[in-house]
Amino acid sequence: MPPLLAVPFAGIAAALLSIPVSWLVFRLKGAYFAIGTWVVAEVFMLLSSQISVLGGGSGISLPISAVREIGGSLAARNANIYWVTLAVTVTIIAGVYWLLRSRWGLALQAIRDSETAAETSGIDVAQAKRLLYVVACAGAAMVGAVIFLAKLRISPTAAFSVNDWTAFVIFITVIGGIGRLEGPLVGTILYFLLRQTLADLGSAYLIVLGAVAVAVMLFAPKGLWGLIADRSGWQLFPVGRRVEIKSADHSKTGA
Repeated sequence: MPPLLAVPFAGIAAALLSIPVSWLVFRLKGAYFAIGTWVVAEVFMLLSSQISVLGGGSGISLPISAVREIGGSLAARNANIYWVTLAVTVTIIAGVYWLLRSRWGLALQAIRDSETAAETSGIDVAQAKRLLYVVACAGAAMVGAVIFLAKLRISPTAAFSVNDWTAFVIFITVIGGIGRLEGPLVGTILYFLLRQTLADLGSAYLIVLGAVAVAVMLFAPKGLWGLIADRSGWQLFPVGRRVEIKSADHSKTGA
């Protein structure tokens, strides 16, 4: 199929594959869950390294025919990749926003506050977590597909590297704001601004990023956007719910 058309199919394939994996990893909790998913990533990296048609452990470059289908020239390829990236970004944001505004989103927020209380309220905690896991896997797969189409090469170590992806994703979420849809967006902008500004420092920029993350966690535990939202009340994507108690109007009843 055309390479760009393969992006949504990558999301569907990853979502289907994540269902049996979720039955395994959700038997773990807390730190054991984090370690277990790390192990799962390593297992998939080793499995993909054994597939010769994918180049084995060294990876494989996209064939010339696929590169031409993305775009006939460098400018055309960059433009097509840009629009596909924008489409994936909008789709993921809209999908997450819809999910959080639905009954499942309310269930997830209840699980976040207290898993025990949510379960006693009749929420199927395991099913809600599995839904979130599947959605996250689909989004990650589509993003990964776009990244490797832009790089024109894919390798198992680059695709499943915990150090290359997880650490930066955690940094972006922490400085942007945990628990808010706007947080990762703000964190992504700040991360790339810092990386561009500190590029001349070499590997020392990682120390600066770590210092920034520690400072944000100490002085703005909810992230920079959380700090702004708490003081200004701004919400670009309002997903929370509040209870409004309206007083009864007894004047019409003569009471």
